[in-house]
Amino acid sequence: MKLKTIALAAIAALVPALPAAAQQGKISDDVVKIGVLTDMSGLYSDLSGEGSVTAAKMAVEDFGGKVLGKPIEVISSDHQNKSDIAAARAREWFDAQKVDMITDLVTSSTALAVVDVAHKKNRIAIVNGAGSSKLTNENCTPNSILYSWDTYALANGTANAVVKQGGDSWYFLTADYAFGQSLEKDAGNVVKANGGKVLGASRHPLNASDFSSFLLSAQTSGAKVIALANAGGDTDNAIKAAREFGITKSGKQSLAALLLTINDVHSVGLETAQGLYATDAFYWDYNDETRAWSKRFYAKMHNRKMPNMIHAGVYSSTIHYLKAVQAAGTDEAGAVMAKMREMPVNDFFAKNGRIRADGRMVHDMYLVQIKKPSESKGPWDYYNIKAVIPGDQAFQPLSQSTCPLVKK
Repeated sequence: MKLKTIALAAIAALVPALPAAAQQGKISDDVVKIGVLTDMSGLYSDLSGEGSVTAAKMAVEDFGGKVLGKPIEVISSDHQNKSDIAAARAREWFDAQKVDMITDLVTSSTALAVVDVAHKKNRIAIVNGAGSSKLTNENCTPNSILYSWDTYALANGTANAVVKQGGDSWYFLTADYAFGQSLEKDAGNVVKANGGKVLGASRHPLNASDFSSFLLSAQTSGAKVIALANAGGDTDNAIKAAREFGITKSGKQSLAALLLTINDVHSVGLETAQGLYATDAFYWDYNDETRAWSKRFYAKMHNRKMPNMIHAGVYSSTIHYLKAVQAAGTDEAGAVMAKMREMPVNDFFAKNGRIRADGRMVHDMYLVQIKKPSESKGPWDYYNIKAVIPGDQAFQPLSQSTCPLVKK
């Protein structure tokens, strides 16, 4: 009886291990499917859009087109910057098309909606296009990653630099949704922490057609700095309008564009953007690695544009995801997320990057100043790198996170 009991106990101990063993090399539906959910036609399409789809496809191609012997497929769709459309498409992709991971997710409202769906469906969402700090605070999930940038890092880099240069009174022009509100809040905290003052703010609708009334309020405030807490076409139009108003020439007030990408600079031109400070996660001309990848990207883009931090982040995170699938031996979300957190990120985008418990991928950021036209040696030569901000200084400390996944 004693031997029989021992034998039965040994068999019982093996049973729970069988499902895990069966998972090894298991790819659901015999394909790893990646969905790029982005803005293909609206005011953020230049920031993400076709470039993000191209970056994801480049990552799959460079990985070899297969993982664990199964094909990798990339699909894409336009969420039109609407959270209800994004959530509905995510549900359809997860349920009907068996998508394993969704990426890009430009516009924080759409990202927040899709992250919630991914959590409920036990799939993965890797946010590169959006940056609301809510995504790694109260809206964090075990299935989501905020990879490229966030509002805390942008505010921390740019606001610190501008206040130290004497810009100690601020007025915000803020896009009236989750991203803009997070950016205004994070930047305002940095300004006040450095002894500056926030004199007011004007909230404008997404894709605003006229910035004149908002700029008039900013001028009337007397603030030394008019801070643009917006992105894409809204940022471009606000910068152009400020120039038309003579704000940047008066010498009494200056602009701080809190989310400024190389595409924005290209759109408004160096003559208009020169001198602006910005914080960025990537610059195509930073070193040999960034130049080599960016030239490949440029050649694949039909409109011949260099990549920004969103495009580079989509590529890097897609490769990291596929490496995690390979290491986990399965595309099951929990196992893949565990490997993604376990493995460092080392590529042209980030060195020794790491994914924390709150879903934040920590990596270096760059404080840049836009070159004068006379300093630029050619097209897309737009940035002077003023400082490298180490990841542990760029992003919100884990001790300040309100993410329920963080143990304190």
